[in-house]
This record gives sequence, C-alpha cells and structure tokens, in this order.
Amino acid sequence: MIPVAVRLREPEAGLNEDEWPRIAVMGAGAVGSYFGGMLARAGAPVTLIGRPPHVEAIRRDGLFLESPLFRGQVPVSASVDPVAARDAELVLVCVKTLDTEEAARALAPHVAAGADVLSLQNGVDNVERMSAAAALEAIPVVVYVAAEMTGPGHVRHTGRGDLVIGDLPGRNEPPGGRPRRLDRLAGLFARAGVPCRVSENVLGDLWEKLTMNCAYNALSAVTRSRYGPLAGNPWARGLMRQVVEEVQAVARAAGVLLPDMDLVEAAWRLADTMPGAISSTAQDLIRGRRTEIDSLNGYVARRGAELGVAAPVNGALHALVKVLEGVAPSASASRALER
Repeated sequence: MIPVAVRLREPEAGLNEDEWPRIAVMGAGAVGSYFGGMLARAGAPVTLIGRPPHVEAIRRDGLFLESPLFRGQVPVSASVDPVAARDAELVLVCVKTLDTEEAARALAPHVAAGADVLSLQNGVDNVERMSAAAALEAIPVVVYVAAEMTGPGHVRHTGRGDLVIGDLPGRNEPPGGRPRRLDRLAGLFARAGVPCRVSENVLGDLWEKLTMNCAYNALSAVTRSRYGPLAGNPWARGLMRQVVEEVQAVARAAGVLLPDMDLVEAAWRLADTMPGAISSTAQDLIRGRRTEIDSLNGYVARRGAELGVAAPVNGALHALVKVLEGVAPSASASRALER
C-alpha cells in the first residue's frame, strides 16, 4: 500500500478529538462496507444502509472484514431504510453512480442540519447531481481501494484503501471555515487507519481517478482479468495508453487542471499497488448487475462529443460493456471472483 500524507490542523473548538460522530453509510456495498467497517472497528458508531441480504447477515453476525492486515467480525448497526441516517452527523454516500439521484432524494428528508455529507463514488459529477436532485450539498471524495463483496456481510479488501477529500470551486463558506472542516474530516478517517489527503484541486483529482477507472474498469470487465495481468500485457497496455490520452484531451478541453504527472505511468503504478484487484465493473457483470460504465468511459465519450474532442477507444469500451450488461453471467465468470 502506498502511504498517503494526512494534513491536520487543530480540531475545531468544542470538539473532543477522542469522540466520534454518529456515522451513516448509504450504500453498503464493497466500498461502503470497507470504509464503514474501518470506522466501526476504530470505535465509531456506524450504521450501514444496504440491501436486505447484506443487512440481515450483519445484524446476525456482524460485518466480516477481511484484509491483508486483519480479518474478523466487526460489530456495526445495519438497516435497509434511509431513515437510519436521521441522527447521523456524518453521512457517506457510497451508492453506484446510476443510483445517485435516487439516493439523494431518499436521504434528503433525513439528513440533519449541519451534517457532513461525503460522496465516495466513481465519476466526476455526483456532487452536482445530488444538489440538482434533492438540494443535498455533498463534499467530493476520491476513493482508491480494491475491495469486493464475497457474500452477504463479507467484504474482502485486497489493496490500498486511501481517500482524497476536497471542495469544488464556487462553494459559499465563511473564510477559513471549509479548510478546517475538511481537515477535521480527514483526521477522523486517519484515526480509523484510513489515510486521507486534503486536496486544493479535488476536481483534478476526480479526473485523475476517472482516468484510472477508464483505463482499467472496462478492460478488466471485458477480459475478466485482474489489474496485474492487464498492466503486464503489451496489447492491453497499448489500449490503456490510448484511453488515458483521450481522457486527458477531454479534461483539457473542459478546462480541468489535471495533476502535474504522467498519467500513463500512474496507471502502470496503480497495478503495482493492487495487482489482485478486479474492477467493480467486472464484479457487476459477473453478478448480472448494471454497471457504472455510463459515468466512466461513457461519460468521457459523451463529454468529448460535446466539446468536439474525439474519444473513440473510450466509446468502444463503453459499447462493449453495455452489450455485456445484457448477457446472463456464466458459472465460470462467477468463479473469477474466487481467484
């Protein structure tokens, strides 16, 4: 795992640094269960909001968290009803991008005034979509983690597990208020063993993560391959390079300030940090579920068309995954998650 620096200032006045806020996680899939489980394992009062089979297993046995560093049951509350977020002081939205608006509308009546709402999702426009759908003001968080659900109540963590938090331009906040708030949130995650960096250019960081998703997710899904073998294959590397270059061209046309780094090399390094990862898109196809591909390669192709920038490789990968969404998963495909 690559160490990630955490910027911290003094906690806000009146906040005991040893206390935990009440936390709700909307969307208790692999990402939500991992980060919610890490917070609960550190002592935070966490409620996971998810599907009935997952919730029933957690209520019966607790959340089983499997990681390279530890494995065991984590006591945590669970519910199928968004009303469980009513008393939360911190709400983590971890639903799939295709469920963003629905989740925002379900949460909005129950989110307390002053609660922090964080979007731990793929894609680059979830915060704007939550605001438009339900006037729910969220803070964007970039997520780097390899995790998968291996059964109800069981999440397996295989790589990384760090966050980047920031704020988008144009937010109305008292001078100095937002940075202190972001640092406090980063500190909460750090106390739970989750490295969290505060960014001054989170939009660029979101697009950097989008680039990594576009490079790996569709290819991992189409080939049923994990990240290490993909990055080690010369044919796949050539395709991934084209994907990354297209995303960069669209980002530049959109006026996004990307991080000052070689994103192609960053893609290769990502496989070094999580060689055993299989993309969430692949996991969804294997389980016969809809994917987030419309918000990944599909988004790049659409945004490129709007800006007059061609992105044919991203468009082709988007189309291939959409075809596979209509194909029933096979038993051999399901066994790919067990390897």
